[in-house]
Amino acid sequence: MMRITHIVKHLILINIIVFIGLQLLMNANVPVLDYFLLFPPASGNFKPVQLVTYMFTHLDISHIFFNMLVLFFLGPMVESALGPKRFLILYLAAGLAGGVAQMLLSPGAPSLGASGATMGVTLAFAGMFPNMRLMLLFPPIPIKAKYLAAIIVGIDLFSGMSGASTGIGHFAHLAGAAAGLLLVLFWGKLNLR
Repeated sequence: MMRITHIVKHLILINIIVFIGLQLLMNANVPVLDYFLLFPPASGNFKPVQLVTYMFTHLDISHIFFNMLVLFFLGPMVESALGPKRFLILYLAAGLAGGVAQMLLSPGAPSLGASGATMGVTLAFAGMFPNMRLMLLFPPIPIKAKYLAAIIVGIDLFSGMSGASTGIGHFAHLAGAAAGLLLVLFWGKLNLR
């Protein structure tokens, strides 16, 4: 495992600070979610700032834990390969693509979370290091990055198209994944071996 890099560290800290801050404000009955959730434009609650704030917003511990776990383990190698500036662009572009896709393809409830951004990091990792073996948590078996990415994308594609697992931003995941892979391709970092 690589040491944590500058941008990854700061993204994790921002996510944790926003999570704790929102918990404290919501417990104090301060109405802040209108600025942090990504509402569909037709809802009347949409504000352009939500396209950024939503990707730093998590309402439960498991959601932030798994997003930050992905960022912690895969982010440093992606940031080292791309450089800090490109990594930040990738993260934000994947999150933005995820939010726009979720608004367009699943225009019901508001969206939140870094899943689109972390899926962009995951696919960027798989695109640059396709044969690197990763150890899964459940079950604890090694798997090549390209196969893990294909499985995750397949599950999101099936779930999004079938309407299974409502309440999960499958289209945000898919758009974020596509943005991450396309940026790696654009920057000439895709490894097809």
